[in-house]
Amino acid sequence: MKHHAFGRTSFIVTDVGFGAWQIGGAWGDVSEADGRAALNAALDSGMTFIDTADVYGDGRSEKIIADVLKARGGTRPMVATKAGRRLNPHVADGYNKANLEGFIDRSLKNLGVESLDLVQLHCPPTEVFYRPEVFAGLDELQKAGKIKGYGVSVSTVEEGLKAIEYPDVLSIQIIYNIFRQRPDHLFFKEAKRRNVAVVVRVPLASGLLSGKITRDTKFASDDHRNFNRHGEAFDVGETFAGVPFDVGLQAVEEVRKLVPSGTSMAAFALRWILMSEAATVVIPGARNAEQAKANAAAADLAPLSAEVMSATREIYKRLIAPHVHQRW
Repeated sequence: MKHHAFGRTSFIVTDVGFGAWQIGGAWGDVSEADGRAALNAALDSGMTFIDTADVYGDGRSEKIIADVLKARGGTRPMVATKAGRRLNPHVADGYNKANLEGFIDRSLKNLGVESLDLVQLHCPPTEVFYRPEVFAGLDELQKAGKIKGYGVSVSTVEEGLKAIEYPDVLSIQIIYNIFRQRPDHLFFKEAKRRNVAVVVRVPLASGLLSGKITRDTKFASDDHRNFNRHGEAFDVGETFAGVPFDVGLQAVEEVRKLVPSGTSMAAFALRWILMSEAATVVIPGARNAEQAKANAAAADLAPLSAEVMSATREIYKRLIAPHVHQRW
């Protein structure tokens, strides 16, 4: 894996990191033992970036991370968490300094640290991006030493472009994969120009781009690929990248033809993301140690050819873009 600076910060991160949503919840039954094994395998593979959130398993993900890092000792990886989704109702008015400080204090306790490496607003309502006082409050919390810096996890390209207008926003987390290519049209260029780190989430389109899901695949009742198929619980763009299930399966079969012999589709999909110079770190999740090791190994694949990249763009334009391009 390659190592590089995380935007304007002093942190050095690997281009593949560990997404800790699965070890928290909403992905079916993932035991704490499997979660710990997955995280340890990721760290053993050299990953130096972990992404979590206070709502992943109501703090379970953060606590597992704290326990694993304490047991391992040594140099700590960068740990980014998120805040805001504990609000009920989840409305713009809730994104005030008092509430955010409460969420941050809880994450500080869960993670067992005195200062968070990075806190990200967790896909806030669009109105929040037009409230400078929200970001001023984060500036104050940074000056107080509770956070080293802050970023935003966004739902849309437009929100990302608005967020980086705030000079102290260090990073943007956004969905980008073979089925969600719009960020590469304008947003990546602007983020790179401003030296804003880009954290790429949902890289495998909730498993569609693993190539292992079929029409007959059954998802547990507590798996978002079951209960959020139409956006019932949160933005549908987080589930299968917003692509209608049958359309996604059709596109997967076309992508499969481009995958080199001996390479998994998941590794191919991760390597596709790393072809973008603007992508600072991609954060695939893992339910077990085997998946974590496979994610790390994807960084070692040879660069994809111009012909293959062109073919993936054609598949996106023909099958996927009509469903997702203008929505996110």
